[in-house]
Amino acid sequence: MKRVFLFLLTNIAVLLVLSVVASLLGVDRWLTAQGLNLPALLGFCAVFGFGGAFISLALSKWIAKMSVGARVIEQPGNAAEAWLLSTVQRLAQTAGIGMPEVAMYEAPEPNAFATGMTRNSSMVAVSSGLLQSMNQDEIEAVLGHEVTHIANGDMVTLTLIQGVLNTFVMFLARVIGYAIDQAVFRRDPREGIGFGYFITVMVLQIVLGFLATMIVCAFSRWREFRADAGGAHLAGRRKMIAALERLKAIHEPSTLPQNVAAFGIAGAQLGRLFMTHPPLERRIAALLQAA
Repeated sequence: MKRVFLFLLTNIAVLLVLSVVASLLGVDRWLTAQGLNLPALLGFCAVFGFGGAFISLALSKWIAKMSVGARVIEQPGNAAEAWLLSTVQRLAQTAGIGMPEVAMYEAPEPNAFATGMTRNSSMVAVSSGLLQSMNQDEIEAVLGHEVTHIANGDMVTLTLIQGVLNTFVMFLARVIGYAIDQAVFRRDPREGIGFGYFITVMVLQIVLGFLATMIVCAFSRWREFRADAGGAHLAGRRKMIAALERLKAIHEPSTLPQNVAAFGIAGAQLGRLFMTHPPLERRIAALLQAA
């Protein structure tokens, strides 16, 4: 899932940069000189944690365009682009959101994603592989799925969850780093922080960040069922099921390299805890049971 992957990657990068900047500015040294003032530390982590998440959200649309080379359709150049624009517009109006930017990018695998900071400032992008491998009914269902992500405010919710997790990752990394600095290196708190503390905090942020990613992926899997239901509502249940069945036929057996298939619309194959999408069988079964 390109949307979640890009958001997580950007968030981790921003968080690490903010942490290094805070250390260079002496924030960590001040906190440890105070004997690790926990309320102040929690406030600092909340500001930087949510700041990192919202910076990632603000950059999400721009980074998505740059990373896949997406071309926003300003004026349709052919009948396919005209149909794509009109379909997204109709689905967006039905869902009660502003018209998203519609973009296309060259990629052989069938994929689509939506991103953006708000419901009325978003983007829906589709790959050339999706347009070539699906008929219009199936593409409409995929677009309905992505429009539902926007209407549900999934990126904002994801940002809030990531902000909370960032706060605790930064907080726990510094508390544990402080404890290790005192117990292992036996530094006097009045001396500020040492190199061991800095390295420990950076390593712990990465390790705890992976644990936090498991929680984000769990939320992502849950919201896919909601987006499927929304796509079925907007485009029709039969079309949504047909789209998922087409994806299942394409990806089983997958002809994509493992490192590419991990970001596909069918879901990551890096283990259950890091899957951003539920198995297609479960998604199809959920739609059939709701019929």
